[in-house]
Amino acid sequence: MAGSRDASPTINVVLISLDRQLEAAAMKAWIRLKKAMPGLRLSFHAAVDWDKDAESLIACKSAIAEGDLIIASMLFMNNHIDAILPDLQARREHCDAMLGCLSAGEIVKLTRLDRFRMDRPQSGPIALLKRLRGSSDKAKAGASQMKMLRQVPRILKYIPGAAQDVRAYFLSLQYWLAGSDENIENLVRFLLNRY
Repeated sequence: MAGSRDASPTINVVLISLDRQLEAAAMKAWIRLKKAMPGLRLSFHAAVDWDKDAESLIACKSAIAEGDLIIASMLFMNNHIDAILPDLQARREHCDAMLGCLSAGEIVKLTRLDRFRMDRPQSGPIALLKRLRGSSDKAKAGASQMKMLRQVPRILKYIPGAAQDVRAYFLSLQYWLAGSDENIENLVRFLLNRY
């Protein structure tokens, strides 16, 4: 009788972005991650490819359908959004977590990190954060938002409950914006450990 090997559960992480700028960093991160998590599958999908390569869009849709953790970023163009929005909507309640960041509202509203959902009316910590965001002067808004992005997770650290999921969202943004293979690795580890 042959001995059975313990199979690691498969974890599908799907990264979707406008272009291939972060693909190399994501693949380096995956090489390190799969040593610790042999069942991890990570796929990167660049929306810029979908118009000229139908197979790349089909591969993205297939990955979304099986995704456990889905991160969609830098999606602003209607043709990119329209191409995958129904797929993301269909998968949202069935995956462990979905993060829509730095994208059009339709994508960001799909964010679901446990109790934190971007499509719900803003109350509690999010309503408070809107009041704290600072200057309405457009010239100062970017600097103010970056400052807030760094400070909010420190503030939310001490608020229990759903605020911890909001904190996870802001920490995820920090990891993604840094864009190095180490930060993408840490982002994936962080979200997989939490969700």
